[in-house]
Amino acid sequence: MKIVYLNPSGQMGGAERSLLDFMASLRAAEPRVALELIAGADGAFLDQARALGVAAHALPYPRALARLGDASVGGGGGSKSRLLGALGRASLSTPSVALYTRRLRHALSAAAPDLIHTNGFKMHVLGAWAAPRGVPVLWHIHDYISSRPLMARLMRAHADRCAAAVANSLSVADDVRSACGAEFRVFPIHNAVDLRRFSPEGPALDLDRLSGLAPPNHPVVRIGLVATMARWKGHEVFLRALEMLAGEPLVRGYVIGGALYETDGSQCDLEELRGLAGRLGLAGRVGFTGFVDDAAAAMRALDVVVHASTQPEPFGLVIAEAMATGRAVVVSRGGGAAEIVTPGEDALVHEAGSAPALADRMRELARDPVLRTALGAAAARSARRRFTRERLADELMPIYRLLSAQAA
Repeated sequence: MKIVYLNPSGQMGGAERSLLDFMASLRAAEPRVALELIAGADGAFLDQARALGVAAHALPYPRALARLGDASVGGGGGSKSRLLGALGRASLSTPSVALYTRRLRHALSAAAPDLIHTNGFKMHVLGAWAAPRGVPVLWHIHDYISSRPLMARLMRAHADRCAAAVANSLSVADDVRSACGAEFRVFPIHNAVDLRRFSPEGPALDLDRLSGLAPPNHPVVRIGLVATMARWKGHEVFLRALEMLAGEPLVRGYVIGGALYETDGSQCDLEELRGLAGRLGLAGRVGFTGFVDDAAAAMRALDVVVHASTQPEPFGLVIAEAMATGRAVVVSRGGGAAEIVTPGEDALVHEAGSAPALADRMRELARDPVLRTALGAAAARSARRRFTRERLADELMPIYRLLSAQAA
């Protein structure tokens, strides 16, 4: 059997880490299955796939296609006029999209896969257009379709070209069915974590040096938000919660992450966040590292990892990774994140979008080292039980075989 994966980005984000875990599990459990990756850009993701023995190469997106998305017209809550504007821009870019589809179809025909596994909304649609006749397409869905009007409309229109979907949580699976029809086949599979890499033991980054902060002259409790720069990841909520901890001199905050995608309007930038931190009086109390290659080492440098998403989290890979490193974790309540933590046992939770509620949880952990240690130890045990990579192949291969047999 040969599987070809399609991914929009060549850089490492949550969806890419998830797909890498799937490929690593399959490579270990099913070495005779051939794996190939085609991405819309080159980057570290392809390098890591090649290190697993996956044949990986880039088929770069034209810029008009790379920049097209719901966020470019005001995000998931965009008005009908904004949605129509996005569809208009999509039609204007049709020549470049059509050319890219032909190139992708040629690459897929040359690869001769038994199944195409797509990752990311644009690749879901492009894969449906470009798949050779008779080759099933499996969508790997990491986000809520209903929150992205443009992509929801496109995917609903192409659902009959897709054999099934894998969703990263029960919450996302329900959303897929609501968008694509109750009869649409969806298989929920929770993400995994590389537990060898994300473990309590190992190197820790010097976050102060990376952030340009002076080393503290007294012990501090380091609390960090580890996330991409997507606006819904809650950077502003985190900074405002830090402002509310002005009376906690032992707390030092960190924003860890950088820009990843090209879609217009989808991300904040570091200068914007630094400006907000300055206006909130957080100078010297919060550092901005930018993108870091080793997220595990960054997490091990923290006492508390904050998840501050303002919208329901489809899964929450950063949560699982932080748990695996044995950190005390504060989680924004709702969505798939609610499926992977037990509040009060292996994590604390707060209401999504509430800076005061987040500040309360952060203050509680900053003042109680015993609680931090207990939560971190319980989190590591939960991660070893729930997020092992090895189970992925056991859950995914029966789906591959089923879809391939039905297409034959």
